[in-house]
This record gives sequence, structure tokens and C-alpha cells, in this order.
Amino acid sequence: MINLQEVIETNKMIEQENLDVRTITMGINLLDCADKDLSVTCEKIYTKITTLARELVETGEEISKEFGIPIVNKRISITPVSLVGSACCRTPGDYVQIAMTLDKAAKEVGVNFLGGYSAIVSKGMTKSDELLIRSIPMAMARTERICSSINVGSTKTGINMDAVRLMGDIIKQTAEETKDKDSLGCAKLVVLCNAPDDNPFMAGAFHGVSEADAIINVGVSGPGVVKYALEQIPDADFELLCETIKRTAFKITRVGQLVAQEASRRLGVPFGIIDLSLAPTPAVGDSVADILKCIGVEHPGAPGTTAALALLNDQVKKGGVMASSYVGGLSGAFIPVSEDQGMIDAVEAGALTIEKLEAMTCVCSVGLDMIAIPGDTPATTIAGIIADESAIGMVNQKTTAVRIIPVVGKTVGDTVEFGGLLGYAPIMPVNTFSSQRFVDRGGRIPAPIHSFKN
Repeated sequence: MINLQEVIETNKMIEQENLDVRTITMGINLLDCADKDLSVTCEKIYTKITTLARELVETGEEISKEFGIPIVNKRISITPVSLVGSACCRTPGDYVQIAMTLDKAAKEVGVNFLGGYSAIVSKGMTKSDELLIRSIPMAMARTERICSSINVGSTKTGINMDAVRLMGDIIKQTAEETKDKDSLGCAKLVVLCNAPDDNPFMAGAFHGVSEADAIINVGVSGPGVVKYALEQIPDADFELLCETIKRTAFKITRVGQLVAQEASRRLGVPFGIIDLSLAPTPAVGDSVADILKCIGVEHPGAPGTTAALALLNDQVKKGGVMASSYVGGLSGAFIPVSEDQGMIDAVEAGALTIEKLEAMTCVCSVGLDMIAIPGDTPATTIAGIIADESAIGMVNQKTTAVRIIPVVGKTVGDTVEFGGLLGYAPIMPVNTFSSQRFVDRGGRIPAPIHSFKN
């Protein structure tokens, strides 16, 4: 039973400590929309999305108002589009038509993002996969709310280096196609290893083929709540520190569970998972970096940062799994640079580099996220960064990702403004030594020995 003290405590977390439900994401299976005729496929896609999700935004707003819980985003994830369009798409332009249809549907139902303009190519690329990938730059330029993700590796299959090399070029082309918006298209494009089927967070969300026809997934977020709890015990030992984080994560996840079950009931769509990630925003007091400072490092990037992040991530998971039987998605601590004021401050202070961020991704939720780099960075260097991050995910049996933005016309010392939840970012320096011979080899890096579990 929930008692009065818990209600008061939750209200305080919402009003003073930036607790929110970051997203209600409806996953929709579009496999039954596939047709040999492109126009028929687009019509079916539009009809299914606008039918199933027509009350998603309204329902989220009603729940937010009735329960007093901020619900920041309402989103949709769909079946990877390379599967849906394989029967009717013959050119990259055909896929762009689907992207524009998806964007129209997203605007019609009022969601802020729709994810699933995706392909799963961890072992190899079909012709359809390649066509979709090559369409990404134009699709990102011609749409506003569509997010794209490409899974290039997994612990079970290894890393598809042909796809990795191609994505280096695609990211550069996407930056060029959207240069009038400071290469914003790259902020809606992520390259993953071990992508989960049920992630509600963008830009990597898609509706996996193992999922039901429609599902409700909820992502919660409360960096400010964890920070406040740790500020009350500034000199605690690690045992009390961990216990405090764990208890706080439990409370945060219970809020998400309540919203998820209520949204599921009202929409008549099964509840899927709670993603209990600590996702920051540019708002002051809503920062994962500030939690790391509370744990004891002067700035993220200082010695001890990776250990502090590992501790935080583990305790968040332990607290969350006690609060919900269906924890999934990514679930941990996000470290996006542009979306976290504390991370921005650390970069500007010279404490945080891309190399240190890569080390931190070994123990956090995702990977190199929302990092702005010089626009003249070679595509082969970007491919090398993707390969490194994929290797971390493959070997450690975890999800890793790269969402990197080579901002055309910008260089180290400049700043780029993305706006909204995407925030702003200083342009970070990149290692200038070449990885071209490595990424141009082609083929596939084999799966690690511990992948053989059958």
C-alpha cells in the first residue's frame, strides 16, 4: 500500500527535483503493411499508425494532469523499415517516400519522435537494408520527427565492418544534407551494437519482430532525484551511498510503473517494459554528471569517474528491478554530452575527452551520445569510432551506440546549439591519426569466444 508519506515524498521529487516520466512510447508492428506496391504500403502504414496511436498524446496528457506527474514525450517506435519496405522499395528514393509518410503520421497523431527507420545488419546486409541505409541522409533532411538506427554488431554475430564503414560515409552525408541546421540530422541517427527490441528512448527505438502487434513501453528519468538524495549524505561510505541510490531508483521506477499500467489500460494496448534509465536534460539540476560529482569526482573525466559511473549504473538497475517485473530497454545511466549541462561543463573545463567517454561507456547504459565533432572529420575516422564502440558492446555483452555529429563548418572551440532536449555542445577534438586501412578491410569481425552458449 502507498502511504501518505510516500505521496508527499513523490510530490517533492516532482516539484523540486526534476522527476519526470521521460517518454510513453507505443511500439507498433508494421509487417502487415508490406505490399509490392509502394503507394499501398505507405497508405497502410499511415492508416495503422494514425489508428492505433490516435489517442496516445491525449492519454499521456490526461494521465499527467490527473496524477500530477510530468510526462515529457509521447513517441512511437515501429518495425525496422528495411523489413517493411523490402517488397516495394527499389531505390533509396522509395525509402524516402516511406520516411515522409511516417513523418506525416507522426505529425497527425502529435508525437514528438517516431523511431524505427532502421535496419538490423549485424551479420550482413540485404539489398533492402543497404537501400534504406543509403536513403538516410535524404530522409533525415526531408523529415522532422523521424529517427533512424542501424545495428551493426552483436555479441552473438560479431561486427559487420562493411556496415560500419558505410555508416561513416552516411553520417558525413547526413551532416552535409542538414548543414543549414548545424547538421541536426545526425542527432536523429544512431549506430548500435546489441540493440534491444524494446527501447523506448530515441534515437535508437524500434519495435522488434519478437514483440506483440502493439505495446506500451515507458522510460523514466530522475537524475535530479538521485543527486538530491546523495546531497543529504555527503560523507557516507560506499555501502550507504549504494543503498541510497538503490532505494531512490526503486521510488523512481514505481512512478513509471504506475504511468505505464494506466496508459496500457486506457489505450487498450499491452504493457511492455519500464526503461529505468537516468536520462539527463540541459536543465540545471537534471544531470548525471552532477551525480558523479556528488559521488566524489571534481568533474566527469577525473580519475575515478568510470568506477563512480559503474557504481551508479549497477545500483539503478538493482533498485529498478525490485520495483517492476518488466524492466527492459537500456536501463541505466545515459551520458549524452549536449543534453547534460554537467557534461558540457566538464568538456569546457578540459576534464572530459572522447577517449574518456569511450572508457565510461564500458559501464553505462549506451555509448558515445550526442557528441559534436569538427565537420572536417574523415568518414573513416567516424567508422573507426563506431568500430571501437561496437567492440566494447560485443565483448561485454551490452548495448553500445554512437550518436556523433560532425558539424559542417564548425571546429574545436566552436559551440553548436540544437535546442530543446538536445541542448548545445562544444565541438570536441578527435584523434587525427588515420584508421583508414583498418576500416577499409571489409568483412566481419568474428564474435568473441564467450558468444558460444548454445
